[in-house]
Amino acid sequence: MAMGGGLSVAMLNEAYRCGIFPWFSPGQPILWWSTDPRFVLIPSEVKIPRSLAKESRKPYWKVTFDQDFIGVIQGCAETQRADQDGTWITPDMIAAYIEMHRAGLAHSTECWRDGELVGGCYGIGIGAAFYGESMFYRVPNASKVAFTALTRRLQTSGYRIIDCQQETAHLARFGATKWPRSRFLDILEEAVQLPDHWPQAEKTGQEPSL
Repeated sequence: MAMGGGLSVAMLNEAYRCGIFPWFSPGQPILWWSTDPRFVLIPSEVKIPRSLAKESRKPYWKVTFDQDFIGVIQGCAETQRADQDGTWITPDMIAAYIEMHRAGLAHSTECWRDGELVGGCYGIGIGAAFYGESMFYRVPNASKVAFTALTRRLQTSGYRIIDCQQETAHLARFGATKWPRSRFLDILEEAVQLPDHWPQAEKTGQEPSL
């Protein structure tokens, strides 16, 4: 949709409210996207595979929220992906989303095992809309356990929509479907006008866990 601009908190906040997100490779100018169709999850309709639900309850997993945002985004940036050459999570993007986190707009879900960060995911929360950005794992199932915990939290907190941006087979298994951009933007316009739905415990230094 556009090229250039900056990655300030104000710019990113306004872009996400309009259904626009940055996505570009190292050496490119900042590129802004609003995909059509859009891949979307409804929190109340998320499908958790029975085997994953069982795995998530095993005692060796610990899941927290907003306790190590930097560790999660760096883990996502370092992950090698079969369908990508390099990473779009550049140092500038990392710095920008850390500022979004400090502003209370970006959130992380951490998955721990034996005291080590082994997986997680992060995204943007505005009103009753959550925008999933990336996830990673260092041991099998860690990112899935984190994402399962995140979707449950979004559901119980009253979020209306999870923006997955682009289609993946992994997210389709959770129930994500393709929406025309017009439908996505109609729901988004209402959701971002609502008060912040992210639970407040993380912002007061408490450590919630599942």
